[in-house]
Amino acid sequence: MTAPLYHEHPQLREAPGVVRSITPDGGVVLEGSLFYPQGGGQPGDRGALVAGGTRIPIADSLRGEQGEIVLVPEQPAAVLGPGTEVVQLVDAERRDRHTRLHTALHLLSVVLPYPVTGGAIGAEKGRLDFAMAELPAPKEELEERLRALVAADYPVTTEWIGEEELAANPSLVKTLSVCPPAGAGRIRLVRIGEGNPPIDLQPCGGTHVAGTAAIGEVRLGKVEKKGRQNRRVNLHLADSPGFPGPRE
Repeated sequence: MTAPLYHEHPQLREAPGVVRSITPDGGVVLEGSLFYPQGGGQPGDRGALVAGGTRIPIADSLRGEQGEIVLVPEQPAAVLGPGTEVVQLVDAERRDRHTRLHTALHLLSVVLPYPVTGGAIGAEKGRLDFAMAELPAPKEELEERLRALVAADYPVTTEWIGEEELAANPSLVKTLSVCPPAGAGRIRLVRIGEGNPPIDLQPCGGTHVAGTAAIGEVRLGKVEKKGRQNRRVNLHLADSPGFPGPRE
């Protein structure tokens, strides 16, 4: 397993690293990774490694078969080998957008308290699929509820519980399409709010803001029918190039 520096130091976008191994396909495995690997609907980080003055662009970050994090260079990097010291540079703007959207989608699941059947996150918008036949209220009203949660600046924190504790509290799992990983002995929870109960509490391995106000302005986009009992709800960041003008 690669040490997840993106969890241990979520505010960092630059950090030293040491190459542990190179995969047969030329992927780079570090002792500890600042790069978030693709998973849970969140894309893998991009950026660069710098070794001895050479900059190696990283096109993607993936989870390997043994749980290691594999950084995928745009081109093979002959300067890298086991033991090579590098500087990790994560694409900060892209990561920050993923982080803001991921937290916003958690709040969307509060505004729409239905089982989640799927989801995806991009740099400009994200979406959740819900097991619901129709929206429970007009889209404008739901958007105002979401914006109020964002503006309240609830703290976002993480904690860990054992697998047995999660099994005893199945209501914590909102997403039907992705189950928390089993076999590691513990599960990471993301908590929004300090009250009891909190605003939201669910298993998640993604990256998140420290307080909901950092999400910024959001807008609900299209609501798409994906079956008789399934609706896809799109969510946009207001400062993205693709932010809709007139309401979709």
